[in-house]
Amino acid sequence: MPVPPHEFRETLGRFASGVTIVTAAHDGERRGMTASAFVSVSLTPPLILVSVGQTASMHARLMDVDRFGVNVLSVQQKALSAHFAGRPDEGLSVPWMDHEGLPLIGGAVAQLVCRRVEAHAAGDHTLFIGEVEYSRYTDDDPLVYFRGQYHELG
Repeated sequence: MPVPPHEFRETLGRFASGVTIVTAAHDGERRGMTASAFVSVSLTPPLILVSVGQTASMHARLMDVDRFGVNVLSVQQKALSAHFAGRPDEGLSVPWMDHEGLPLIGGAVAQLVCRRVEAHAAGDHTLFIGEVEYSRYTDDDPLVYFRGQYHELG
């Protein structure tokens, strides 16, 4: 018998994760979505996976584009996480930057530019696998999500 959704969410909330914003450009518009379901898949070739709900507006965007970005947020970027998680702040200035036409989030701890190589339906989500074509990182502290709240390291 499957675990009830509330119990499943509470249980998985005990797994601390980084916070990312997945970004893409579609019809000349920059789009982003907060995602904590992000993982490294392979070193050779360099592959990552991001899980996106099939009802999320970003899902349709990722199905339509060949490339997407993943931005690992810094501790100073809590407001951006909330903004792209569906709690828009009209006064927030998003620090957009571009890499070869792909929108990324400035000030992020790490940035990846990925070419979508696979998409697999999995329950009510789709697992998007991307081959990393570009990456950069800083030594800043990342934003951490644990038990439904933001945290800082150390």
